[in-house]
Amino acid sequence: MSSTMTIRLEDGIKNRLDQLAKVTQRSKSFLASEAIAAYVDTNEWQLGEIQAALTEAEARDFATDQDMADLALKWNVSSH
Repeated sequence: MSSTMTIRLEDGIKNRLDQLAKVTQRSKSFLASEAIAAYVDTNEWQLGEIQAALTEAEARDFATDQDMADLALKWNVSSH
């Protein structure tokens, strides 16, 4: 199922979208829908990662000094 939504675009963006639609032989609607889906996916992921990090921080779930030293040794870098 799909829904219709009206958006306002700056003239320059609309012109670029028109050109892209012509070159790719896709509709402007298809391209806009794909772009919005990608934007939503990226932002949902990012916000999920931020929330997970905040939850870990609130639980004081941090790497120990030994964890960091082990990681530095694994990658053969100085830990200081």
